[in-house]
Amino acid sequence: MSRRLVPVVPTRTPLQTRVLVVCLVTGFATLLDSAVLTVAAPALRDGLGASTVQLQWILAGYSLTFGLALVPAGRLGDRYGRPWFLVAGLVLFALTSLVGASARDADVLVVARLVQGVGAGTANPQVIGLLQDHFDGPARARSLGSYASTGAFAAVIAPLVGGVVLAAAGPAGWRISLVLTLPFALAAAVLCARFVPRAGRPLRSAPGIDPVGLALLSVTALGLLVPFVLPGSLAGRASWGAAAVVGATTLVWWERRYSRSGRTPVLSPELLRAPGFALGCLVATFTFGSALGFSAVLMIYLQEGAGLTPLQAGLATTPGALASVVAAHLSWRLVRRFGRAGVTAAVGAKIPVAVALLLAVLLLPDRFVVASLVVGQVLTGVTGGLSISTNQALTLDQAPTGQHGVAAGMLQVSQRLSATVCIAAMTGAFVGAAASPAGHDAALAGAVVVTALLAVAATVCSVLDDVLARRRRARAGSPAAEAALQPA
Repeated sequence: MSRRLVPVVPTRTPLQTRVLVVCLVTGFATLLDSAVLTVAAPALRDGLGASTVQLQWILAGYSLTFGLALVPAGRLGDRYGRPWFLVAGLVLFALTSLVGASARDADVLVVARLVQGVGAGTANPQVIGLLQDHFDGPARARSLGSYASTGAFAAVIAPLVGGVVLAAAGPAGWRISLVLTLPFALAAAVLCARFVPRAGRPLRSAPGIDPVGLALLSVTALGLLVPFVLPGSLAGRASWGAAAVVGATTLVWWERRYSRSGRTPVLSPELLRAPGFALGCLVATFTFGSALGFSAVLMIYLQEGAGLTPLQAGLATTPGALASVVAAHLSWRLVRRFGRAGVTAAVGAKIPVAVALLLAVLLLPDRFVVASLVVGQVLTGVTGGLSISTNQALTLDQAPTGQHGVAAGMLQVSQRLSATVCIAAMTGAFVGAAASPAGHDAALAGAVVVTALLAVAATVCSVLDDVLARRRRARAGSPAAEAALQPA
């Protein structure tokens, strides 16, 4: 009997494989970098003699420029070709990591981190764009899933890698931490330049940059950030706060005017009016900022307050990172079963976890505090894993047709700027309180309170989004809407 030979159709072309490798290596390098630096923060401060303000800028400045670079870099990539800007961003990222590692002064490292954030913010939107350009249908979903998994893997191993490097290299370990991702960034740049095809003629139909909107957004972001890192009088801080208010007001006016002219603004008024999008962005803003801010505080506390080595601190935070990865993998079942209500429950669960952690820090003997923090991080990791990516997906789903790219940019910008403010504010408050007679435990308790308040704000926004969505479905009069309003 003859057998019919069935040709094996490759699931991925060689070009797609090369593009995917470049994108995954890029994501790994840019996401690992900031997470590793958090572990090295105490050693870095001691090695350079950095002040609290300088440490805040070193930790938060990267997120600031990362967020501000996302939108213009994405639109330039749309117009002139993504590979060029991916290579440029990676080279800038790599060179500034080398400058930072060789810095003899904290101010040099501050500037290096700010410029490095521009490099990462230039490369990141090209990664998403390349995956969308070269993959379709289920293959696109798998490629984006691989990218998300790479980011999760970087988050899991970062504390351990940072701890191992600092344990092995001693006082110079923080310098090595800054160049850990250098080989990955250069490798991705070389692979992209060699294997990823360039675009043809510039795509003139791509959205413009909106330089005025970007400048006003920068003023608003600095107005929110600088009061937390500015030593001096209350009047000086208040003037920056006033600048943020004026910048935000002017930004809203300008973006409406820019949008009415038929051009694409940085912050789309149409998106902000879309049911569910603005509230979903607020949920993402509160949860993302609190997660990164508390992670920075926790690393400093574990080393300076609890007396752990960097490696021990990395080991203490790894279970929480693993729990987040596992929960994120299961989170879509929660959404399929409960929709926005499931995300709301996961976000709201952060509140009792924070309260329990606060009581543990204030009431338990010191020898039990670290163990309670490990348990608290695991529970927080579960709630974050269940809520962060699912909220992002539900929020982007609210974007009107043709606005998904702009919506993704707005969501990323809001998350990065939130991370900037929260990292600066929470680390500054922690270091200042830890140096007072109250000590490290009271300083950590203050950070937990801030985390709890941000969780409350996120929960309120998510509940409001769910309630308004149910009312919209009820007004539509569909049977599914009426069923959604019935108690379980």
